[in-house]
Order: sequence, then structure tokens, then C-alpha cells
Amino acid sequence: MTLLNESRTRRRRMGVAAAAAGLLAALLTAGPAAATPDPGDGPTVPEKISNSVQTQVKEALAAGEIPGVDEIVHSDNITHLTNIPKDALPGTNSDLAFQGKYAFSGNYDGFRVFDISNPKSPKTVSQVLCPGSQNDISVSGNLLFLSTDSSRSDSSCSSVSQPATEKSSWEGMKIFDISNKANPKYVAAVETPCGSHTHTLVPERKNVYVYVSSYSPNAAFPDCQPPHDGISIIKVPRKAPAKAAVVGFPVLFPGAGPDGGGNPGSPTNPGVSKTTGCHDITVLPSKDLAAGACMGDGILFSIKDPEHPKVIDQVQDNVNFAFWHSASFNLKANKVVFTDELGGGGAATCNAAIGPNRGADGIYDIVGKGDNRKLVFKSYFKIPRHQADTENCVAHNGSLIPVKGKDLMVQAWYQGGVSVWDFTNSSKPKEIAYFERGPLSTDTMVGGGSWSAYYYNGYIYSNDMAKGFDVLKLNDRRTDPAKWVRMGELNVQTQPDYFD
Repeated sequence: MTLLNESRTRRRRMGVAAAAAGLLAALLTAGPAAATPDPGDGPTVPEKISNSVQTQVKEALAAGEIPGVDEIVHSDNITHLTNIPKDALPGTNSDLAFQGKYAFSGNYDGFRVFDISNPKSPKTVSQVLCPGSQNDISVSGNLLFLSTDSSRSDSSCSSVSQPATEKSSWEGMKIFDISNKANPKYVAAVETPCGSHTHTLVPERKNVYVYVSSYSPNAAFPDCQPPHDGISIIKVPRKAPAKAAVVGFPVLFPGAGPDGGGNPGSPTNPGVSKTTGCHDITVLPSKDLAAGACMGDGILFSIKDPEHPKVIDQVQDNVNFAFWHSASFNLKANKVVFTDELGGGGAATCNAAIGPNRGADGIYDIVGKGDNRKLVFKSYFKIPRHQADTENCVAHNGSLIPVKGKDLMVQAWYQGGVSVWDFTNSSKPKEIAYFERGPLSTDTMVGGGSWSAYYYNGYIYSNDMAKGFDVLKLNDRRTDPAKWVRMGELNVQTQPDYFD
């Protein structure tokens, strides 16, 4: 396969990279490492770039070393079918979920439902205004789940921001009835300690269990007290979702002292986030397994008893991982891909100065059996195209592309775009396709790019934070067998057995 624009997407001026690297280094070393928020968790403030960096970026654009502002470039084996701009919900686009002919798009102001029966021309079915970052989204049957991880005045969809120091403030999970996709109904809310940054569904016939990930406790927050070294588990009866309630808070990082047994972060491990909860969890119900990306730690645990998960192994990478962000199993469940969200998704970390091993994926083999299984590090993967230093770029949300005998994944990299890569050989991962836009700005760091990029029923769907909903078509002999795999529902963090 020939990659388009290979020369300009792989070459960058070292001076530009070094200038931005100084800003990132200050962010990572100024005091103890804290939980790193995803973009949009606070007010979006464009970050002014120095005049010298502005000049160098513009020279790189003129020389064709990087795509122009909003210019689309891609490999020969990807076709950009369409883009649907944001409409009634102007906030940051976030995660995606799928069911039948529908795609559900999270947004910091609520969520949007698309009819994707014709992927070349998705139609808006409904838009629901319900502010509360980051509105991480999942669906199961007639229920839709939405995470709220910003302090609100109450649990309603008309709430306003309110300080977390006030006891009456609310954060947690919201539940909607989507039996009528054109008119979703808000049916329940469950408050959880420290809110819900992300969540993961463990669906059963009668109930849906929801694993709620949250972090950053503070002694000044009445509803988010340290230590916060576990996850909230909500049980939702399908026939009576209004009775949803927290049924447990399992401690995943037991240990002596006020901080539990997770990574202590700085100053012990400079530049590494202190573990005070989990950022994201992926479950593999067919194997009773889960993988947790928990700030300073990666964990593997059993969910045979969904109300009482049991940690099997715990790993750290205090050299190259700053913030364990998300996890994905391969098809055989003998590997886990963890992502490192260096800089919280708001920094330019895809440049020569940062290098190929930071802000990247870490590939781990699972060796052994049962409770003796271990996570064994094999290699890193990072997109092989340096980005402009006005582009936020780091490893983010992706999904498997189901091809038997292969480990293939599509993944979002914010303004680094969408990457398709092969990790069948755990030690030698390689990119096989890509799609990206040029920077949103040449003189200011403005957050944008693909938040989530997922493969569903023959197409790649990407939720761009700023530009909207993209649909891509992948045509490659290595991935073509996946076109025959059809799913009735897909929440990527509830990873299916594609060939069951």
C-alpha cells in the first residue's frame, strides 16, 4: 500500500518540535502529577503559541511538510464518505455507541442520534440537550447511559455548573429510555462519588451493571473524598431503570495509608499521574475479563462476579506512560493495548521532540492461566507522522477491526486523525491506513480532532471534537473480511466476541 503525502506527514522541523516540547515539559514537571483532564473538562481557553513557533509552522505549511489548515489527507485505502457538522449541540463531541441502524454521538451538551442505514448520508433522528461533561455514552436494549463528570446544580438536563465544594452539587450517571429513538426519555439518575468520567456496561438478561470510572478526589469536595481507589458499580433493572442504584464500590488498589496501593505519582515517579481511581475500563464478558486504565496503573481483573471484580495483575510504566487512559483486548484475549494520554489530550505530543514511545499505545501480552495470568510488555505504537505544534495529538479511543487470525485496530489521535494499525506481531506493530485533517490553527493551540474512531458493520465512524461526525470507508485486502461481520449493538468498552 502507498501512503499519500508520505513525505510531508513524516517530516517536521525540529525547532518547532523543541519549542512546543518546552511547554509540555513545564506542564509535566510543575509540582506533583495530578489527574489529567480530557479536553472540555474545564473552560476551553486557546493557548497562544510563540511568534517563533507560529513562523515555523507557517513555513512548514508552505513547504508542504504538513497539511494545510483543515486540509484532508489520507492513505489510498481510505475514502472519506461524509462529514456531518455539529448542529444544535455546540459543545465538544465525545464518544460513540451503536445499535442496529443507529449511531449515538456524545457531546458535552447532550447527545445526538443518527440513522446510519445509508453510511454515505447519515440522518439526524434526534438531539437531546443535557449538559454535563463529558457525556460518555453507551446503549443496551432500550436504555442509553450518559456520564456526568462536571459539578452540576442538580441531576436534571437544565442544571447549571456549581462548585464541587457545595454538598448539594451533583455528578454521576443519567439513564434514558430510547425505545423511541426520535424522542428519548430521561428516566433515572444515580449520583456516584467523584462523578462519572467514563463508564462501562456489563449487560445481563435482567440487569445492566455499570462500572463507573472517576478520579481526582479532594478533601474539599464533600462527595469526592480521598482515598478514591476503586470504582462505583450501579445495578440497573432493565424493566425498572428508575430503581437503578449503586450496589458497591470495590477497592482495586488496596494499600496502607491515605492513598491506597496505586501508583504514588510524583515526586516518587516524576511526570506520572498519581492513581486515585480509574479513567476507563474495557470488559470482555465472553471471557469474564476486564482491563482497567487507571491513571498510573494498568490492571487485569476477573468479572465472573460482576458485583465483586477481582484484580489479577497490576502493571506500571514509570518511564514512558504519564496517564493510563484506556484499554482494548485483542480477539483471542491474549493481549491488551493500553493508551497513554500524555498531556491530557490538550498538548502537541506527536512531534519529534516527544518521540515514538510517549503519548503512545503500549502492547501487553497476557501470559499464564486463571488467577496467575500476567501482563507482559512487548512494544509501543505511535502514529508515524509528526503533527504541527499547534495540534493536540495523543493516543485515544479506538476499536478492533474483526478479522480472524489478525489483530487490527482503528484508533483516534485527536488532531493526529484516524489510524488503522496491525499488532498481530506484538513486538512489531505497524500502521496500514490513516485519515487526518490539517491543524485548526497555525498560531494558536485549539483543541480538536477525532475523539473516538470505531469500526462498525463495514465502516469507520469518527466523532471529531470540533468538525462533527465523519464516516470513512476502508478498502484493503487485510481488513476486507471484517465487512462480513455484522453487529446488532456495539459499545466498544463492552468488547464483544465478534465470532461467537
